[in-house]
Amino acid sequence: MKLSELLKNPEIRRQLAVFAAVSVLFAAGMAFLHPGAALMMLAAGALFCVLALLFQRKRYEALARLSDSVNRVLHHAETETIAASEEGDFAILTSDIQKMALRLQEQAARLREDKLRMSDAVADISHQLRTPLTSLNLTVSLLESPDMSPERRLKLTRDLKTSLDRIDRLIESLLKMAKLDAGAVEFRKERLSVSSLIRDAARPLMVPMELRDQRLVIEAGSAGFEGDRLWCTEAFGNLLKNCMEHTPAGGSVTVGAEETALYTRVTVRDTGEGFDPEDLPLLFNRFHNGKNALPGSIGIGLALAQAVITAQDGTIKAENAPDGGAMFTVTFYKGVI
Repeated sequence: MKLSELLKNPEIRRQLAVFAAVSVLFAAGMAFLHPGAALMMLAAGALFCVLALLFQRKRYEALARLSDSVNRVLHHAETETIAASEEGDFAILTSDIQKMALRLQEQAARLREDKLRMSDAVADISHQLRTPLTSLNLTVSLLESPDMSPERRLKLTRDLKTSLDRIDRLIESLLKMAKLDAGAVEFRKERLSVSSLIRDAARPLMVPMELRDQRLVIEAGSAGFEGDRLWCTEAFGNLLKNCMEHTPAGGSVTVGAEETALYTRVTVRDTGEGFDPEDLPLLFNRFHNGKNALPGSIGIGLALAQAVITAQDGTIKAENAPDGGAMFTVTFYKGVI
């Protein structure tokens, strides 16, 4: 910054005017004592004004650099950093602005990630809805035929209901996932018996399991943990459903539990074919259907179970059991030991 530009600042001109006036007054007072002292006083005042201008120029240049850095941060410069200053109050201001800039950059990064996730979610939802909607349109067009036999019409009506049920399950699961993602769920804390919880979660599955000649074995004893009954029932219901769907007729689904001073661990395992090794890293991804997935599977049940469990400070792991079959291990840690 040139000195001529600096002198355009009214504040700088007022400061120089005050310094000059004080220097002249002191010089006038000292002129009665000794003329040489008055000249020295005037020279010192002029030197002081020049030094003040130089210091102010340095300060304004630092302010200009700080302003430029802030502007770049505000215009989404992801890697922009604000240089630290060594000048007292100005250093404090620079430090605070740097903290604010870092916070803004972090928020911008999170917003970009949220937009990407939302874009992926919309694409996934569109893909998941397209199949049943296409089936619905085709079925409706076929039902419009006046020459259709009653048996054919009944079959198409059942297909129509199946597609509607799939859309209903998908929308219900997506709404639950959206509430979890938004942090809009308040989990209640109550003592839950694992045995009682599993019986509640398995209630909607008992008829299908009976038709498949499958057994549900609960070996949980008196183990329990602190959690929200409604949401934990949802999570374990999805795990049990996954095991039931991949267990052959005559097989079993076994739930075991142990409670220690540190945690409560629940295992859910089946006697099915187990997981394909390539699917293991992706099992809890939304809309992921593995190689052994059943036709019509939405691929959101395990993702929802994981979201519910981790939101309550728990962990979940999927693996193949040593003696065959799939196994889920859920661990809830205790807050007070």
